[in-house]
Amino acid sequence: MLKILGKASSINVRKVLWACAELNLPFTREDWGKGFQPTNDPRFLALNPNAMVPVIQDGDFVLWESNSIIRYLAAQYGGQYLYPAEPQLRARVDQWMDWQATDLNRSWSYAFMALARQSPDHRDAASIQASCQGWAHFMGILEQQLAQTGAHVAGDAFSLADIPVGLSVNRWFATPFDKPALPAVSAYYDRLAGREGYRLHGRNGTA
Repeated sequence: MLKILGKASSINVRKVLWACAELNLPFTREDWGKGFQPTNDPRFLALNPNAMVPVIQDGDFVLWESNSIIRYLAAQYGGQYLYPAEPQLRARVDQWMDWQATDLNRSWSYAFMALARQSPDHRDAASIQASCQGWAHFMGILEQQLAQTGAHVAGDAFSLADIPVGLSVNRWFATPFDKPALPAVSAYYDRLAGREGYRLHGRNGTA
């Protein structure tokens, strides 16, 4: 059976848990990360030298990096409806997954740590403001895309791209600061709440 290593509160672990829910894929999970078994433990480092969660073990196959993991799970376990084989459709899904992992993710990092997590290491007012502004800019890009599709981030149908983007949208609404009105993003947030996997691992009170 598939084994997932990582604490369930981690946003990157939650990508994998949500993907498993969409695929109806059974798994076991072990708590690793801050507050649990430390990822600098030699046993964990032997699986992922970056000392970061999540890691999966699928039989003898070991994989880290959350977006790579959910791509693998969709490809391995009949998830073509989430991650299409047709090159242009797959490229569109990959585009939005990579955008979330780079541009969007970097924009909200400082603001989220300061305002949601109340991190003592993230107290610089100028950096908070810059992060909020950058975050709003990239959420505006998402607003335009969702207004165009009227449904999901890569098109009409729910896809693998909606997992990382949907978790970031949850984080946007969970972080307290003055935000621009983004009606398409708000509608998307409510639309995703109709999916059991999102209710369990996304819009579940955890940011």
